Amino acid sequence: MGDYIVLAISCILVNNILLAQYLGQCPFMGTSKKMETAVGMGMAVIFVLVMAGMITWVTNTFVLVKFGLEYLRTIAFILVIASLVQFVEMFLKKSIPALYAGLGIFLPLITTNCAVMGVCLINVNEEYSFMQALVASFSYACGFALALILFAGLRERILLGRVPRPLQDTSIALITAGMISLTFFAFKGMV
Repeated sequence: MGDYIVLAISCILVNNILLAQYLGQCPFMGTSKKMETAVGMGMAVIFVLVMAGMITWVTNTFVLVKFGLEYLRTIAFILVIASLVQFVEMFLKKSIPALYAGLGIFLPLITTNCAVMGVCLINVNEEYSFMQALVASFSYACGFALALILFAGLRERILLGRVPRPLQDTSIALITAGMISLTFFAFKGMV
């Protein structure tokens, strides 16, 4: 049990997929202007990443490795991730149309979100067991959502303040993202 807690802390804080490994920056910058959109994207990524982590682990272990088809890993993982994102998109469009409209183009872009693919490959490369892959996938996704929500809160606060004209919008967002990333480096060495 202790190993899983250490793995979770490592994935959420120390090796945060957004702020320490710099994967998934497109939705991080694109959906962090409003808190509601950031929360919705965080939840969508949690669902897709956990499901993708489990399904890709099973696919890799029981199909690709068993039949010597490891060279098809990237294509197989992309098919799994694209199918899951399509499912989430259909669900949100039918159940929560406001969130679906708020996420816009960034929802289908989860398919090309390198954070999702990166976590699936990390699970395979680290040779995690199924439970370790599940804990790592969920923890990386929670770390993604945590960073996204923190960043959205800061961006909403920045809109209320006075920002010099050359630094407005994307410039101040990039500077803020860099400062958040530096704060997460304080967790290095913790685990």
